[in-house]
Amino acid sequence: MSSILYLTRNGLLEPLGQSQVFAYLRGLSRSHAITLVTYEKLEDWADTEAMRQARADCVAHGIRWLPQKFRPAPKIIAPTLSMIRMIWLVRREVQREKINLIHARSYIPAAVALVVNRLTGVPFLFDMRALWPEELITSGRLRRGSLIHRVIARTERACLAKSAGIISLTHAAAKYLRTVYPRELVNQRLVVIPTCADLDRFAPPVSKRTGPTVHGCIGTVLSGWFQTDWLANWIRVAATRDPKARFTIVTRDDPGRVRRTLDPESEFVDRLSIGPRLSKEMPDAVVGHNLSIMFYAGGEVSELGRSPTRMAEVLGCGLPVVVNEGVGDVADIVRKFNVGVIAEDASAPAMDAAFDALQSLMQDPGLPARCRATAETLFSLESGTEAYREIYASILNVKEA
Repeated sequence: MSSILYLTRNGLLEPLGQSQVFAYLRGLSRSHAITLVTYEKLEDWADTEAMRQARADCVAHGIRWLPQKFRPAPKIIAPTLSMIRMIWLVRREVQREKINLIHARSYIPAAVALVVNRLTGVPFLFDMRALWPEELITSGRLRRGSLIHRVIARTERACLAKSAGIISLTHAAAKYLRTVYPRELVNQRLVVIPTCADLDRFAPPVSKRTGPTVHGCIGTVLSGWFQTDWLANWIRVAATRDPKARFTIVTRDDPGRVRRTLDPESEFVDRLSIGPRLSKEMPDAVVGHNLSIMFYAGGEVSELGRSPTRMAEVLGCGLPVVVNEGVGDVADIVRKFNVGVIAEDASAPAMDAAFDALQSLMQDPGLPARCRATAETLFSLESGTEAYREIYASILNVKEA
């Protein structure tokens, strides 16, 4: 049994940590000895019962969990110190546990794995998730051409060239990478594994919900790469067209900031609810909606690599989506499988047109089954886990040969 060190800066107690880390590791732990390093937010760390349950879940699946505290401040110093500590920790675990492969989830873990690879020779898998440098630029957190940007871009190039394999979330991002880095990727393993969901948990409701139409939106909306102006305009149009409609934003973002951003004039106080849900509550939260809205910064390079977790979960529950162009493979999927509508822009006429298209689509009795079938075809956890298992085997067999 090969030993895998899975390294992520996400927390296991976050919804994303449960859906996009632990969900895969449950399956992978059947054929590999997994050591999991996560970085837990301080508020999650303080939840002793949740930490106890997470430890129990890891033990039940034979996963050795090494949670670390995530420290976001001070801005530049904290990530630098975190990387130094991470390098020390990963090198120690590589030597102590005789690790065969480091699975680095996103860029900072990949940079750490690159250093440890040079120190120990242990290969690493660069699980890119998305095009992080471009996401930072889109969100205004990084200036293109700045010193920090050049360092990150150089690290990206090195990780692509030196990793034993690369995971991209979308075909759009894979095509872009092969264009920008043809030399680095000429003989590389580059596999597309979209964001998957546990479709046993995210399943259609037993009975069709009744009452007002609930427009849902799941996940962060204050990231800088979510288009809050589009969402605000959709809410305004939908609220006018359907006076009974309700709007629910399920997010860990500050509710006050979200409300001020989406409803500055307090027009929809009684119709707009905002707040977080625990990971275990998310399936019930999703099936409490009739549709889900997801507007990202389409057209930016950063969005080529985006595969929204929420899309897999929403379709798994048999619900349609409202999306925009230029976001990974999202619009192509909506068009190909007819599981939602595409808003052309943020204007009121475009939102009106999308609203009309949605009303027509939701009259189709085959829509819930089609959404579910699309999720099973593209986003099942089983197929995603098997794809990871195959690339692990490809890397480890070559190494052992």
